[in-house]
Amino acid sequence: MANTLLNIKGVTCAAINAGIKNNDALDLSVILLAPNSETAGVFTQNVFCAAPVLVAKNHLENAPLALLINSGNANAGTGSQGLENTLKTCNILAAELNIKSEQVLPFSTGVIGQQLEVSKFETGIPSVVSQLSADAIGQVAKGILTTDLVEKTISKQFDINGETVTITGIAKGSGMIRPNMATMLSFVFTDIKATQDQLQSCLNTATNQSFNRITVDGDTSTNDACTLSATGMSGVDISDCTSEFQQALNTVTKTLAHKIIKDGEGATKFVEVCVKGGSNTQDCLEVAYTVAHSPLVKTALFASDANWGRILAAVGRANIANLNIEDINIYLNKVSIVKSGEPDANYTEQAGSAEMVKENIVITIEIGISDAQESVWTTDFSYDYVKINAEYRT
Repeated sequence: MANTLLNIKGVTCAAINAGIKNNDALDLSVILLAPNSETAGVFTQNVFCAAPVLVAKNHLENAPLALLINSGNANAGTGSQGLENTLKTCNILAAELNIKSEQVLPFSTGVIGQQLEVSKFETGIPSVVSQLSADAIGQVAKGILTTDLVEKTISKQFDINGETVTITGIAKGSGMIRPNMATMLSFVFTDIKATQDQLQSCLNTATNQSFNRITVDGDTSTNDACTLSATGMSGVDISDCTSEFQQALNTVTKTLAHKIIKDGEGATKFVEVCVKGGSNTQDCLEVAYTVAHSPLVKTALFASDANWGRILAAVGRANIANLNIEDINIYLNKVSIVKSGEPDANYTEQAGSAEMVKENIVITIEIGISDAQESVWTTDFSYDYVKINAEYRT
C-alpha cells in the first residue's frame, strides 16, 4: 500500500517541462478537481509570504477547482509585479479550463526574488492541460521538486460500511525546512465527501502533528503550503467516519513529513528529539526545537560523535521557566547518558558511539514527571548541506 500511489476519483492532472527550470526537468503542473470538490489549506507564517501564497489564500474561499504549480521559481520577494504575474497565470489556466480565475489556486517553489516569466505559462499551460490524466499524480510528484533527491508520495485506504475511502498525498521539501510551515509544498487528495470547514479542521490537526513537527535548519520559507482536496466521489460522508479519516490523514501527512526529513539536504541521519515531562507541551516543544536547531548537536550527529555535552547545553539554554538540572535525564536510543542531571554512572563512550553511528536515532530528554510529551524530527548537518545551499543559485 505505502509503495502504490492510488488515483483519486475526480482528480486529473499532468506535469510538463515548460522551461521554467534550466535543467529540462518537469516544472509546470496542473491538477483539476471534479465539480463540487472542496479544498482546505494551511500556509507559511513568514511575513514575506510569496505572491502565490497571498493569491491562494484569497482564492480558497471560492470553491477552487484547479491547482497550478510551478517549480524553479518561487515568485517571492517580487512585489506588486509578482502578484500581477501570479494573477495572470491564474487567468491563463482559468480560460483554458473554462472556470473562473478565482477558482485557481497557484503555488510556486524555487529561487526567491526573480520574476516569473509569464510567457512560459502562456505556452506551457495549454500543453499541460491537453495532457490531463487520471493517473499522472506520480508525474506531478516529480514536477514539484527542487533540491529534493526523491519524490515523496503515499496513499492510504480504509473501509467504512462496505465502501472504500482513498487518500493520496504528494510533497516536496528538502531544505529551509522549519514548521509554520516548512519549505515545502504538499497536496493531499481524497474521494470522501466533506465541507471545507470539516476538511480544514482535519488538516489543521494533521499538519500540527506532522509538517509542523519537522525541521532541517530552522528556516521558515516564504512559499510553504499544504492543501487537502475532497471530491466526494466515494459516496462516503466524513461525518460517518471522522475518526477513521483523521487517523488515515495523520498517517499520510506524518509519512510525507518524515520523507521530507529523510531527504533533507545532505542528510545522513533521521533524528527524533522526544521531550517528556515538561510543565506543558509548549515547554516540551521548546526544548525539542532548541536541541534540534543546535548546529553543534547537528554536526556531532553527522560525525557520529557521542558528544552528549552539546545536547545537555542545548537543553539548558531552552527558553522555559523552572528547568531543574536534577530533573533531566537524556537517552540516545535506549542508552542512558545523563541521569538526574549528571553523567549516568553506567554510561560508556563505546555505548554512546554505537548508537550515534546509526542512521535512525531517537534522543529522549526527560525534564520532569508530567504526562506532557512532544516529538520533533530533524537531520544532521553534513558537508553536503553547506555545499548544496552555498551553490543553490549557481
